[in-house]
Amino acid sequence: MTENVARRGFLIGGLGGAALLATGCTSNEPAAAPSSAAPAPAPAASGNDQPGQKVVIGFSAPAADHGWIAAIAKNAEATAKQYTDIEFKPVEPTNDINAQISAVESLIAAKVAALVILPNDGQQLNQVALQATAAGIPVINLDRVFPDKLAYRTWVGGDNYGMGVAAGHHVGKKLKDKGVANPVIVEIQGIATLPLTQDRSKGFADALKTYGFSVTAKQDAKFTVETGNQVATSLLQAHKKIDALWNHDDDQGVGVLAAIKEAGRSEFIMVGGAGSLNAMKEIQSGTSVLEATVTYSPTMASSAIKLARLIAQGKGMSDLVENQVPQSITLASETITKENVDKYLALGFES
Repeated sequence: MTENVARRGFLIGGLGGAALLATGCTSNEPAAAPSSAAPAPAPAASGNDQPGQKVVIGFSAPAADHGWIAAIAKNAEATAKQYTDIEFKPVEPTNDINAQISAVESLIAAKVAALVILPNDGQQLNQVALQATAAGIPVINLDRVFPDKLAYRTWVGGDNYGMGVAAGHHVGKKLKDKGVANPVIVEIQGIATLPLTQDRSKGFADALKTYGFSVTAKQDAKFTVETGNQVATSLLQAHKKIDALWNHDDDQGVGVLAAIKEAGRSEFIMVGGAGSLNAMKEIQSGTSVLEATVTYSPTMASSAIKLARLIAQGKGMSDLVENQVPQSITLASETITKENVDKYLALGFES
């Protein structure tokens, strides 16, 4: 896609909690050195930590012009450096579809042992992923899924639908407890055309429905601070009273919060998405309309590199009975509030 994309969209999400799952999914990692991206606790070591066959792992992702994407790249590189048997081969990050296709083709030509790809758009990069698979290179599809399951060996990412459900339940319960009837609920999406965004919106709507509520208005903000600010300003002007706002992405949330503060509005509760450090600090302050965020952590990139290594070396996950790595791993989305934010702060990424 040509849009200036950040994540995922956004928080495995952010996932403070998802981050825990993401970084611990293989239970065979050496201790991870803290990083500014999203440091994770070191899981217990296993035999799979021992150096094995040397493998070259190719890596391709969008340009790091968004906090979440920047953390994805940092986590992937940092994790690869933990292993003496990994040669990490990243290509130039780009938001141009054709440039990413060409970059992946160069990795196929280089005959890497495994490919970790976070596509700008799964649909548009599906064909080149199929080419890699046909060349005998296992593809670890990160976050934005390829529509053809033949295009990847394993997918690892956050629970987009679950993010929406978590946000919907937080909002729904808060408004029910306050006795609010017919609430005005607004939703600021990332990129409306992405399946991940549609999943988040569906989860939010489904959860709200269990409380008898529905979304009053929604608009997408392209995962950018500037558009987040513009969209929030427009929604605030259109609705003189709001009861709740869910913003899908904490990176664009920087602009959303700036618009809210500029308008002097504080009558509603706000929930974010992804688990950025600045969002957590807003929550921790107890003085912001932002009182929760649902996770979608960039530590999923660490897990993708670990899984690529295992697959390339013909190993399975040590905590599972099966001999091979699963075909799909979905990480949980958790809700970060003032009550539990302290245990997630170390996992936050810079917006």
